[in-house]
Amino acid sequence: MTYRWRLHHLLLAPHRLAFLMAAVMLGTCALWWAGLLLARALQWPTSPVVPAPLIHALVMSLAYMPLFFCGFLYTAGPKWLKLPAVSARSLLPALATLMTGWAVAWIGMHWQLQIAALGMGLVAVGWAALSLRFAHMVWCSRVSDKTHTALVSVACLMGVGVMFGLAVSLARNSTPLLRTGIQMGIWWFLAPVFAVASHRMVPFFSASLIERLDAWRPNWVLTVMLGALLFEGVVSVADLWWWPQPQALRWLEFGVEAPLAVLMLGLAARWGFIQSLKIRLLAMLHGGFVWLGMALGLNAVSHALMATSGDIASLGLAPLHAMAMGYMGCTMYAMVTRISSGHGGRKESADNMVWWLYWVLQAAVMLRVSAAMVDAYSQTLTLAAVAAWCVAMVGWAVRYGYWFGTPRPDGRDG
Repeated sequence: MTYRWRLHHLLLAPHRLAFLMAAVMLGTCALWWAGLLLARALQWPTSPVVPAPLIHALVMSLAYMPLFFCGFLYTAGPKWLKLPAVSARSLLPALATLMTGWAVAWIGMHWQLQIAALGMGLVAVGWAALSLRFAHMVWCSRVSDKTHTALVSVACLMGVGVMFGLAVSLARNSTPLLRTGIQMGIWWFLAPVFAVASHRMVPFFSASLIERLDAWRPNWVLTVMLGALLFEGVVSVADLWWWPQPQALRWLEFGVEAPLAVLMLGLAARWGFIQSLKIRLLAMLHGGFVWLGMALGLNAVSHALMATSGDIASLGLAPLHAMAMGYMGCTMYAMVTRISSGHGGRKESADNMVWWLYWVLQAAVMLRVSAAMVDAYSQTLTLAAVAAWCVAMVGWAVRYGYWFGTPRPDGRDG
């Protein structure tokens, strides 16, 4: 058997095709942002038609994470729903439309808004096809418990609405609408999918690998997690349209977020965070989940500062980066690593290379969160953060991108 990289190997399984596309987008986004920050530090002129921070927020959230979702849902989803496996070839038209849309949108955001809107419209069409197909699978399944798959389906359909809304905001050149769409995409689409996956997978993996732990995951925990994300989305959107806010509302936000942060950190402990440190792949997954509690805690501190200063003092973008880079980024890294190993015919473990890159990723999160809170060294810390992010994600993408284009070493299909 030849182990050379071949394009047709991507069609052997849904996760191969979707993850490879996601890896390409992830690496491209990381290198683009690093280049833009370096140009800014060197005072080289850059003039995209959409403000660079908004392009960054859009592509670093919605450009690659939905592609990872697709690979995960169409690989694990049929097994959860007890349905026939989905062929990668059948997903190719929708994925090609989505990738073409991002290429067009990227060019348009640097050149012409109507082109950007057209590209975002293609992205929305591609994602709509994938989301509606998965929703139909959930509907047709006869398994008794479809709680997790149904919630993921609802979140993905929310993503469809967000993407069409972003296309409209680009066509209208409306910065407030674009900012609103990005926040809705993060809190009401991406984060809920991660929360549902965490609720289903973290306790399951922990119980299967650590003695004396059980797969404790009552549905009220999931309800609280999703409620917390819904609340954070409302708060984030409200901040865009109503500023400054009354002190009483800021204290209300603190009063909701502080106990939620404690609950999420307690949940991490209940699911075996300390015990997981002995098993690398499990520690990576738990390390991502801890950032959810940290993000909520940072939001609570930030809103307390705003309440006492009349919205003048805050932690800035620290809570958002703890959420996006810390929780979603690290969880994505761990889950995709596990799926790529297990479904690629390899041992489900993190070797030295992956383990080292994971800690570079954690350093990137810490540096970026710190940059948002330390004005004096903000640019230096941000550049260090994006450099670490590029090393972690580009190295990881190249490593697993090679796997996706080669046959399984055990000789099995998939």
